[in-house]
Amino acid sequence: MYNFFVEDNQVIEDNIKIIGEDYKHISKVLRMSVGEKISICIKQTEERFLVEIIEIDNEKVICKIIEQFQSNETNINVTIFQGIPKSDKMELIIQKSVELGTKNIIPVEMKNCIAKIKEPDKKIPRWQAISEAAAKQSKRNIIPKIEYPINMTEMYNQLSGYDIVLVAYENEKNIGIKDILKQHKQAKEIAIIIGPEGGLTETEIEHIEKQGGISVSLGKRILRTETASLVLLSMIMYEFEM
Repeated sequence: MYNFFVEDNQVIEDNIKIIGEDYKHISKVLRMSVGEKISICIKQTEERFLVEIIEIDNEKVICKIIEQFQSNETNINVTIFQGIPKSDKMELIIQKSVELGTKNIIPVEMKNCIAKIKEPDKKIPRWQAISEAAAKQSKRNIIPKIEYPINMTEMYNQLSGYDIVLVAYENEKNIGIKDILKQHKQAKEIAIIIGPEGGLTETEIEHIEKQGGISVSLGKRILRTETASLVLLSMIMYEFEM
């Protein structure tokens, strides 16, 4: 079943109006017709409904609410602070992280970052569109936000707002992720920090730990940056959801 997002002002009593690109997608690309059912999420309220298409004209699709779905969002908020990777790896990280359940992704300019975001006003909307597409596909109740890039100092200043901060560090030999997650079962706001291709420097790790961050090992093998974020997020979701 296809999933779409609308603004709350598109909800009129028991009906929902779909306009813009989603209207075009439903009517021109999918060629859906009256009587077919889709899923619709309200961005502001994070509610998701089963609806039936009752009207299609030249500019809008009108749907009637049939029932409300139970939310499939987790009871934890996971933010990924991702060291900016090369090429299109960030697109993969965004797509898969949204499918896995992250609530927020913040690109971070770290010392070992090779790539630079030269035109964030162009890049961020594209990344946000990837997040929305992944949210639709995975039937999320929300569209995770992709923030504008920040530097390490700005990241350090944000870490105090989380119940637990986990940083994947290849040189950590003593602290495994499994034990740390079991010790923090009451955490609601979780931050994970992933270095770029060159990894995090010792100085960056020291600064993160001074802010209360915990360096953790993800296993015996060294993971690529685009793999590490997905592995750590998967472990968190397994521990808190299953």
